[in-house]
Amino acid sequence: MSCYFRHMKDILSQAGVMVTPENKRQIDQFFHKLTGVDYKDCPAAWKKLKQDVLADERKRRDVVRKLKSTIG
Repeated sequence: MSCYFRHMKDILSQAGVMVTPENKRQIDQFFHKLTGVDYKDCPAAWKKLKQDVLADERKRRDVVRKLKSTIG
């Protein structure tokens, strides 16, 4: 799994998304696109997710909604 997936379990669960080998890359690309960070730059993506998404309940709900419609 990507280095930050374990920290995103609540968001993934709220979106009804289970990480599998088949969708892991798609989820990872979703989070990178969401943060505007180049794909595969895990530490930078996690830093942005932590600062922007996890710190703001409104943004968190929006990410859950987008994740449901994109992956779920």
